[in-house]
Amino acid sequence: MQRATITGWGRCTPEGVVTNDELATVIDTSDEWIATRSGIRQRMVSHVDNSDMATVAGRHALAAAGMEASDLDYILVATCTPDRFIPAMACHVQAKLGAVHAAATDTNAGCTGFIYGLNLANGLIATGSARRILLIGSERLTAYLDLERRDTAVLFGDGAGAVILEATDGSDGIVSINVGSNGDLAGALTVEGAGSSWMDVPTPVRVVMDGREVFRNAVVGMAAAAEQALDEAGWTVDDIDLLIPHQANLRIIDATTKRLELEDHQVCVNIADYGNTSAASIPIALSEAIDQGRVAPGSKLVLVAFGAGLTWGATAIQWGERTEPEARSAAALPPSDRTGLQILVDRQNARPT
Repeated sequence: MQRATITGWGRCTPEGVVTNDELATVIDTSDEWIATRSGIRQRMVSHVDNSDMATVAGRHALAAAGMEASDLDYILVATCTPDRFIPAMACHVQAKLGAVHAAATDTNAGCTGFIYGLNLANGLIATGSARRILLIGSERLTAYLDLERRDTAVLFGDGAGAVILEATDGSDGIVSINVGSNGDLAGALTVEGAGSSWMDVPTPVRVVMDGREVFRNAVVGMAAAAEQALDEAGWTVDDIDLLIPHQANLRIIDATTKRLELEDHQVCVNIADYGNTSAASIPIALSEAIDQGRVAPGSKLVLVAFGAGLTWGATAIQWGERTEPEARSAAALPPSDRTGLQILVDRQNARPT
């Protein structure tokens, strides 16, 4: 049976960088308060639609795979911040890319969205329903932030990451993958004010989170999912060349690393620069790790995430032979006429009370 292997990769982050010190000018917080609790030093704020970031990341992934958009059979977008609820954001991406032969749909599993997307893509390829899939994790979470809620306003950032998945008969690709959820804890991390259940109760759109509940379940859930992926792949912890965890909180990453008894050099951490970009965090980190030379031919990778739902998932991937892109794209976002902080403040001032 064929399985999916990654042949292209790319990312897109907006130019609007907001440091902790800048955020502290509009929120009762400090760089020390944010960094010690989360590991975050800065985040990016997008001035364009989420689908624009997703499209740029997709163009970079297509170029890296040496592929044209018209070659795609399927576009999957993992996001909880689509441009609109209808249609799926993947349809906007399809149009912007000119992927005329591709089916298009979204998946929403919160921060676990990219792992869920890999699971779906792997199934499509295994059953022969598709051979070339563009999977994008893309989020514009800053659009959901309320600057009066310090617990969530300091955590999230915007960005997109993408991969091309193709069918393979070789030893490379997705060796094992598992996903799960516990809907009893769905209220631990949610967005108020968006969705049909809020139509009769007008409420400002905002992220709300029970941080302790999420932290407690994330530490246990991420380690368990990673261990399951290793067991089903027939690997041990010593086989891991690189663990790429969802970048939600440095303390969660450190606790997961400790539970798995990994060394620091085996773990990819970039939360300080990006904040929590939800479904985009793993593909952004993967693309960055490849560019930094941390992924070699035949590398054994474990990707693991935990998010709203509550959801979790992990996959064991054996990298192929190529770590250099077939080509590079010049795709980029247009320049912004406002700083990231100005975008946040303007949006906050426009929020309904």
